[in-house]
Amino acid sequence: MTPAAQQALQEAQAVFGYTTYIDLVRPLVEDKKIVSTGMRQEVDRVRRALQAARQGSVCALVCSGDPGIYALAGLVFEMCRENSIPIGDSKDSLKLEVIPGVPALGAGSALLGSPLMTDFACISLSDLLTPWEAIEKRIQAAAWGDFVIVFYNPRSKKRNWQLETARKLILEHRSPGTPVGLVTSATRQEESVSLCTLDSLDCNHVGMQTTVFIGNSRTFIYGSRMITPRGYHEKYQLEMREA
Repeated sequence: MTPAAQQALQEAQAVFGYTTYIDLVRPLVEDKKIVSTGMRQEVDRVRRALQAARQGSVCALVCSGDPGIYALAGLVFEMCRENSIPIGDSKDSLKLEVIPGVPALGAGSALLGSPLMTDFACISLSDLLTPWEAIEKRIQAAAWGDFVIVFYNPRSKKRNWQLETARKLILEHRSPGTPVGLVTSATRQEESVSLCTLDSLDCNHVGMQTTVFIGNSRTFIYGSRMITPRGYHEKYQLEMREA
């Protein structure tokens, strides 16, 4: 959590969020009005927050990671547009502020080493809101373009085939020994970090809280870290020299 996010929670009169995320910040918001809802109730959650905000309450809508990356910031703006709710700084407008957070790809990258030092593609494997046909095209394009690939929402109990399908698609363009990093629950108590290769990736050990990092053709493992070089070694001498 960033200091700005913590300050926003302190200043809020009402806090809205998915029950799991509310529980993570509950010690900070125990004196607030709390509205928590379950999985797949995002629209209702945002609607209730907008209603409270329009009635004059200072509201905080809690998300995991960064609210603008696979989270609720976009839905808030969409619902404002669909309901003709004016936004901005004018007297009759609703003032909205997106507080940046630490996305899973940022936290996971730091724990792995530096896998995102060059161009990368971030793809959600959840087909609840995006057709699988569109997701598959993005995977193939990213693999063909030699992007480092980050998968969000890789696998759940009901969606248990997408990651394995994605792995096979990428193997059409990548070496079997391509490094893969798995980070689960980054920065939380149950955090786990592991490395494997594309051909040895066991999808059964991946869950919804796991972020999957698949290297490009230049990504390598050094020690226990996953590194994607940016290209300095091609332009500069990197050997250490005596002063």
